[in-house]
Amino acid sequence: MGALSTHVLDTASGRPAADLRIDLALIDGAGTRWLKTVHTNARGRTDRPLLDAGELALARYELTFHVADYFRALGAVLAEPAFLDTVPVRFAISDLAQGWHVPLLVTPWSYSTYRGS
Repeated sequence: MGALSTHVLDTASGRPAADLRIDLALIDGAGTRWLKTVHTNARGRTDRPLLDAGELALARYELTFHVADYFRALGAVLAEPAFLDTVPVRFAISDLAQGWHVPLLVTPWSYSTYRGS
């Protein structure tokens, strides 16, 4: 059975983004419903999957990465307002048997994501 996971790399400093806040929401006909908030560990990953096989549903989701807070905590000087405050990534789960990994590579000025394995 599948699961949903993520990791975040701070490509400005070339290291995992530790203690970065991530919000997970489910998007359906009723709107957007918050599911949980987690923080990355020292390896830029969450300590456990965002959703395990029993929680995963065929649905649309949104991960919101709080990148400005992360960079400010490191002492980065950001404009007010920051160019990137939060980075929302919307995606869909279409197969419960597969693993779904949604990583983020980020700097204060850019980001990239992809479907990982």
